Amino acid sequence: MPARLKVAYVLRSWPRLSQTFILNEIRELERLGVAVSILALVRSGESLVQAEVADVRAPVRYLEASPVRRATSHLHVLSRSPWRYARTLAYAHRRRQLFGGYTESGPSAAFGAAVRAADELARQGRDIAFSHIHAHFAHDPALVALLVHQLTGLPFTFTAHARDLYQIPDRALVARAREAVAVITCCRANHDHISRVVAHAAPVELIYHGVDRRRFAPAGGGMRPGAPLILSVGRLVEKKGFDDLLEACAVLAGNGKRFRCAIYGDGPDRGRLESLRDRLGLGEAVSFEGARTHAELVPAFQRADIFALTPRVTEDGDRDGVPNVLLEAMACAKPVVSTPVGGIAEVVRDGVSGLLIGGRDTAAIAAGIGALLDDAALRQRLGAGAAQTAADFDGRNAARRLAALFRGAESQR
Repeated sequence: MPARLKVAYVLRSWPRLSQTFILNEIRELERLGVAVSILALVRSGESLVQAEVADVRAPVRYLEASPVRRATSHLHVLSRSPWRYARTLAYAHRRRQLFGGYTESGPSAAFGAAVRAADELARQGRDIAFSHIHAHFAHDPALVALLVHQLTGLPFTFTAHARDLYQIPDRALVARAREAVAVITCCRANHDHISRVVAHAAPVELIYHGVDRRRFAPAGGGMRPGAPLILSVGRLVEKKGFDDLLEACAVLAGNGKRFRCAIYGDGPDRGRLESLRDRLGLGEAVSFEGARTHAELVPAFQRADIFALTPRVTEDGDRDGVPNVLLEAMACAKPVVSTPVGGIAEVVRDGVSGLLIGGRDTAAIAAGIGALLDDAALRQRLGAGAAQTAADFDGRNAARRLAALFRGAESQR
């Protein structure tokens, strides 16, 4: 019988409402018997937390610490392996290509966080030694995980997603990939980008995040009274394209279409978007519902008639990979209207599971939504196709692939 797999997850913050894909991944790994420990660089500071966070068995340690605790960690790590400590310290300060772009940490901060992480792994590994280090996001978490790898000798991997991938210098991505067992990403578009940048520095693995189909599932019942409901969910930031969705809603209203649109989520653009809604005369048709947990969102998905999300690539290169809310809507058998940004076209098949609208064409977005508003049979057909597609993106399969990758890295040590 193989030894129990024990993995340290290095995260920017924990828990984050918008990063439920990490929460789901950890829960699925734990269901497979993988022991997980969470090392977060900072606290999220969010008051709204998914109820499922309470189900996570992994201990959580924040790498922020008092000066005394930081000094103690340095002494512990130095005494355990002076050579590794000195070599990693020199590495962090000499490899300037590791830094810059979206990465906030400098050499001293990154090394300090890695020392605190290595000290924590030594404490937690007294009974069962750690097998692997995995970081989510290619910026600060991957950098710190790389340095923990150097301090401990444990193999490491990291998952690259969106802004963290496209807003760090290519040289930094190459330097991090060169030390990793593998670089993981969540869509084919990212996979191809990473492969071009890092060349043969490390294998690049495509593992879609997947969806919890035990929770996100179609609801019973037939058509509901009232105007058809358009649902959208996401952080209220530029790359999500909510202004384009509002403009499309204004076209629909101008064409006499009957609908309601509910937008769930919060973020820095909320005030601007609410002002745009009011300027467009959509105050009675469009509501901003704020951030919600999964427990509150599932019924919203199930009540909706159409799910619309219209992301775009921003001027600074930020973009989505595959927004999990698309898969959640599809698992609930909802037809999707979206844009082929990032990996969305890998999930949403135009005319089969939804409608894809190219570019920032608000008239075309409105036409696509309007076609679904007018045709209940089309909504039902695309919704059934969406549910069938979502079955191929089960989160349990993603966890099995990750566990196999982590165990394979352990066997190569």
